[in-house]
Amino acid sequence: MKVLVMYVDEFSYQPAEKNLEDVEDITEGAQFSDSILAFIQVEESDEEKDVKSREKKLVNHLKWTARKNDCKSVILHSFAHLSESKASVEFTKELFYLAEKRLQNADFTTAQTPFGYFLDLNIKAPGFSLARIWATL
Repeated sequence: MKVLVMYVDEFSYQPAEKNLEDVEDITEGAQFSDSILAFIQVEESDEEKDVKSREKKLVNHLKWTARKNDCKSVILHSFAHLSESKASVEFTKELFYLAEKRLQNADFTTAQTPFGYFLDLNIKAPGFSLARIWATL
């Protein structure tokens, strides 16, 4: 799994193009402030491991990043451009669902960007050391 995490002062998206036929139709965007934005690429090799172990590894990384940025809001964004390897849609969606639930149980405010869409993104992110962290998990 590859993860690019950014602390964002402001983040918003608007659905631009649906790229998976069997996902629900979404036309509304959303906006957030003071959040951790996680661009997540779940890879095929992740499916060889237990989904709960992958979810725990991801959530621990996101919680660490949030603590370093004094933040309690996390946005999960499936971003299939950090690696050539891709996990199945089903595995990725399950991992995101489990990660979001674990974060909520730890008193984080969470959101997911629409799965199966290309999105118009607006990002305002400050330029300091721990505002952007890339990791292979």
